[in-house]
Amino acid sequence: MNRGSSASATTRVRGAAAEDLALAHLQRAGLRLVERNYRTPGRGGGEIDLILRESDGTLVFVEVRARACGTQGGAAASVGAVKQRRIVFAARHYLLRWPALPPCRFDVVAIEGERIEWLRAAFDAG
Repeated sequence: MNRGSSASATTRVRGAAAEDLALAHLQRAGLRLVERNYRTPGRGGGEIDLILRESDGTLVFVEVRARACGTQGGAAASVGAVKQRRIVFAARHYLLRWPALPPCRFDVVAIEGERIEWLRAAFDAG
């Protein structure tokens, strides 16, 4: 049996569960889901875990990170510069289909154990 595929399947399951938790948290706060797991075509692109819309029309690109505990900086600290660039790249690609650009924001939902932390405007496209 290939242990690598089993480990990646388990990681995907945990990732999907974390996204479910984050989505429920954000929806309770009044955001509306637009798209989930948006990926740019081809290799080397990016992925956005959740794209939601605020009641004021702001489009919110959300990266979800989960860790069992807060060691090594915790879940939020794991969204480094390279990951941010990939998310911004994917967001720009996603926005190509919009006739007019809405206000946008990049948020991170960090899940550590049972704790959910929503970091609004965690980073910007600059």
